[in-house]
Amino acid sequence: MANTDSVLVVGAGPAGLSAAATIASMGKKAVIVEKEDVLGGAPIISGYARLVPSGEWAKDAIGRMVSRVTGNKNVSIHTSTKVTDFSGEPGQFTATLSSGEKVETGAVVLATGFTHFDSINKPEWGFGTYEDVLTTTQMEQMVATGQIRCPSDGRVPERVAILLCVGSRDRQIGREWCSKICCTVSTNLAMEIKEISPTTDVFIYYMDIRTFGLYEDKFYWKSQEEFKTKFVKARIAEVTKSPDGRLLVKGEDTLVKRPIVIPMDLVVHAIGMDPNALNPEISKVFGVALEKHGFIDRAEQYTNTQGTTRRGIYVCGAATGPETIDDSMAQGQSAGARSVADLYQLLSASA
Repeated sequence: MANTDSVLVVGAGPAGLSAAATIASMGKKAVIVEKEDVLGGAPIISGYARLVPSGEWAKDAIGRMVSRVTGNKNVSIHTSTKVTDFSGEPGQFTATLSSGEKVETGAVVLATGFTHFDSINKPEWGFGTYEDVLTTTQMEQMVATGQIRCPSDGRVPERVAILLCVGSRDRQIGREWCSKICCTVSTNLAMEIKEISPTTDVFIYYMDIRTFGLYEDKFYWKSQEEFKTKFVKARIAEVTKSPDGRLLVKGEDTLVKRPIVIPMDLVVHAIGMDPNALNPEISKVFGVALEKHGFIDRAEQYTNTQGTTRRGIYVCGAATGPETIDDSMAQGQSAGARSVADLYQLLSASA
């Protein structure tokens, strides 16, 4: 017998929360399955500071999204849980959870997100070797404390370098894609560092700057003109340590075509967005295909909005590739609405 009353939502980051809220608002039951023990996805788990472009603290913005589903009678939530088996067809799916419980559902929304690039895969840039080489997520956590300090000795840094495209646009390590958000996040981070520590000089090393759309003025130009961020177009060769203990960023200034070696107190890797490390498992369980880089493949996107390669299963957010939080939320709403609309079609067809 068809089950057209509920939709299974896998993942409870911004995309999944948006999908679940949309499904519930349209009169259907949303069943959230989240592998972590908290809701909110990467912004909460990784301790993001202020979100781009709103400037609102992640814990507050995402907290409101969480409250919208936890207080909704049409939403049930399973945390610390995964889907281990899945079968059926649209309107008659059965999902077996890691708890042993079985969920009958009419449709599925995959909002399974991404994995942050692991900077250990760029050892020449110092992460894992030098204590004062951090990732953007670690720097965001520092910003959230209201203090900018060098982890090695607690001093206030005179100079901070942010290195763009770490784990993005790099064929040598199999990361051929742009991660979309890193330039904007980094220019915002530069301004946050200066707000907390006005005496610190911030340098951004880049191949290209991609603060797309309206972000060009709000982040790129503002960080230069108001916060005096220094942009260096360069190819970085390595990060080493000088005899006095400072970090040395070595590479080539590609504008003037000459080698550069600039001492820094802190170096920050602007890490990219990798496919969810569990995507091979997700692909196998749900019977959906992955595209060549390992993200979840989409169906024909102009007439099969948010569709996957399996009918009745939809996808949204960074599960399909690098994505902003705002666009992930919009796609979550789209996937939720699409799943409900298709359930109503099934109901009409069976009437």
